[in-house]
Amino acid sequence: MAKTFEMENTTVNTISNGTRINGDITAQGDFRLDGRLDGNIQLNGKLVVGESGFIKGNIVCQNANIIGHVDGNISVKEVLTLHSTAVVKGDILINKLAIEPGAAFSGTCRMLDELRKESDTEDQSEQ
Repeated sequence: MAKTFEMENTTVNTISNGTRINGDITAQGDFRLDGRLDGNIQLNGKLVVGESGFIKGNIVCQNANIIGHVDGNISVKEVLTLHSTAVVKGDILINKLAIEPGAAFSGTCRMLDELRKESDTEDQSEQ
């Protein structure tokens, strides 16, 4: 009997410290940023903003580990982790959130489950 295997998308894009990008980034795989991005980033994978990484723009991704700085809104479909050296200025929309002691966050936080519950409550009140 023949077996078929699907390969996971193991593509990891990396922007090194000292590199600066002006513009938006869209990628299918994972992405690590140790440089600077002035623009938005949209991924179907995981984003890691390294300790020297800085994003001035909005983020949309599946999972994210923020170790460096983000100045913009963040939307994560699964888990957002703010490490102890993270500095985030902007609103976040997440499913799950982990924050290490020492992380700095300024903005609002909304959880996807909270939004679903609000929607369900509104639907029931309309009936």
